[in-house]
Amino acid sequence: MSYAIISLGGKQYRVSEGQRLLVDRLTTEDGKTFTPDVLLVGGDGAPALAPKDVTVTVKVLGQQRGPKIRIGKYKKRTGYKRHTGFRSALTQIEIESIGGAKKVAAKPKAEAAATPEAEAEVVEAVVEAEATPKAAAKPKAAPKPRAAAKPKEEPAAEPDVAAETVKEEES
Repeated sequence: MSYAIISLGGKQYRVSEGQRLLVDRLTTEDGKTFTPDVLLVGGDGAPALAPKDVTVTVKVLGQQRGPKIRIGKYKKRTGYKRHTGFRSALTQIEIESIGGAKKVAAKPKAEAAATPEAEAEVVEAVVEAEATPKAAAKPKAAPKPRAAAKPKEEPAAEPDVAAETVKEEES
């Protein structure tokens, strides 16, 4: 395999073995390896679109900042000037290998017989671990109680006009 197209952070990169490149910031720690999504592999014969059996191994070399970009705004005859800057957060990676199936450490045959049960336990533990922090990290807030209904005020009684006129006449 001489080249592959991989997807990292929503962008696609054409890579070959031994190549170093800068990509948008990844959360992987320095020195760790990972396998990104492989979209296409080519170079030896016909290109293979989205191969299932081919993996690309990538090693994270370090985190760094991109060059400063200056952004200026200006409006003539108004005295309006604004300047801002931006530096992108980048990760330097190196393509270690483009090849066949994932490389798995050889296990003794005695352990291989017990593998399905052990794998099932590991998968259950991983699923529980992934589900638990999300639920424990941010529990839903209880709904706020509704405000009590205000009692309706009785309409004010109309003043007795006849009684007032009588009082005024007496005085």
